Amino acid sequence: MSRVGKMPVKIPEKVKVSVDGNVVKVEGPKGKMHFPTNPLVSVQVDKGEVKVARQDESHVAKGLHGLTRTLVKNALEGVVKGYEKGLEINGVGFKAEVKGKEIHFTLGFSHPVVFKLPEGVTAEVDAKQTKLTIRSVDKHLLGLTAAKVRDLRPPEPYKGKGIKYADETIRRKEGKTGAA
Repeated sequence: MSRVGKMPVKIPEKVKVSVDGNVVKVEGPKGKMHFPTNPLVSVQVDKGEVKVARQDESHVAKGLHGLTRTLVKNALEGVVKGYEKGLEINGVGFKAEVKGKEIHFTLGFSHPVVFKLPEGVTAEVDAKQTKLTIRSVDKHLLGLTAAKVRDLRPPEPYKGKGIKYADETIRRKEGKTGAA
């Protein structure tokens, strides 16, 4: 039995969880989420807990057991607290500006870069326009969005210019040395 999968997940107050076939729906104060589950795994809601069980002992079912339980736990935590990811923009003249559901970047290219935020994701920029915070109730969608923003201008190892995660450390390289 999966050690992670067999643990029940407690449903917090003000959160509604329902299972419709192979789709788990979660509603809370921060928003709502739904995601499909594999037919090899079943999800039951009873007495303020969500329990995940697998149909057989196959290798695939064992792997999906713990995964499904973790997805349920992340969904419950997301609709209660929400998730956020911080990004930093380094470089002379590099900045970001949020306009509605778009982020406008100035990243040293000959043109401004416009990034459209997916549904369910919000962004906020600090006063200096160099720190970007992305928020969502969906942990997976938040990680994908942050990775796509970082890919607009990944940090380079010589001067550290580009977009990096707030908790990321860039390994710096030494530049060229003079001819001897």
